[in-house]
Amino acid sequence: MNENKRINVGVVGATGYTGLELVKMLVKHPFFHLAYIANSEGGTTINRLHPSLNGVCEDEVKKANIDEMASTCKLIFLALPHKTAMAYVKPLLEKGVKVVDLSADYRLPKDIYEAFYCPHTDSVNLEHVIYGLPELNREAIKSAKLVANPGCFPTSAILGLLPFMDKRSKKTPIIIDAKTGVSGAGKKLSEVTHFVNVNDNLFAYNPLMHRHAPEIANKLNVSFDEVNFVPHLVPVTRGMISSIYIQVTGNFDALEVLKEFYKNDVHIRISEKPVDMKNVAGTNFCDIYAQKRGNVLFITSSIDNLMRGASSQALVNANLMMGLDESVAIPDIAYVP
Repeated sequence: MNENKRINVGVVGATGYTGLELVKMLVKHPFFHLAYIANSEGGTTINRLHPSLNGVCEDEVKKANIDEMASTCKLIFLALPHKTAMAYVKPLLEKGVKVVDLSADYRLPKDIYEAFYCPHTDSVNLEHVIYGLPELNREAIKSAKLVANPGCFPTSAILGLLPFMDKRSKKTPIIIDAKTGVSGAGKKLSEVTHFVNVNDNLFAYNPLMHRHAPEIANKLNVSFDEVNFVPHLVPVTRGMISSIYIQVTGNFDALEVLKEFYKNDVHIRISEKPVDMKNVAGTNFCDIYAQKRGNVLFITSSIDNLMRGASSQALVNANLMMGLDESVAIPDIAYVP
């Protein structure tokens, strides 16, 4: 594809961490042209919002305008909070623009969404959305007009669990003990994420009732009552690790099951030892390890919460939607010394 045929794309919600990560990848993308950057206010440039982009990308940040998006772009990334995103999706789709939505607005059936979030105003498109976990829905994503990018915790948990769901003892508890870096809370200031509170500290939040628990249950086709999910905030900037415990039946080699299940998935790495967060930082990889003892299976999976848990997974989805190889412009070297 030559420069004259590059595909115009846009990012709405450029102020946040996920917006920054999208811009960083898109400015180096050989087939996408970042033609539109917006937030709720406009009147600035992307490098003023994110000084790390000085000399790399200094484009104008506009106040989000649907008509301007539609006239400029073939695909839009919505890096917006829940409820805000759905106000953009319907008119963009009506104008023929493809959408990758990084919010929670289209990840769940309406009844589950409304029980954990807010009233939904776009029931029609909920019926046609594709859940953007490539390992689960790769072929459907290729023809999708709207993709709901998965949440960070669900990505880590679902990818760890999928290969073993047919070996799990039915109706037994799924226990997910997850840790995330502070960037997962976004840029908005709060007492919880205040340095004095987070530094040298570790704590659980929203235990057993976190909004990502029904997403995990829904995509694994189990009941909400079977998923026991407890997230923890740890004093690191980025990263996520899930330690998962399930009861299983039968004799099998857990690592061989993982290797066979993900043999065609380039962004899954099977580890021979328990995984850590550092080796996936800044990449789209999900590292997974599993170990069986008797009828208990321990699974641990690690992702970068801002990348595989948001922005790089969104770009993989966009690549697939536009007929490109899923790995184009996806970082694959971790931020390690």
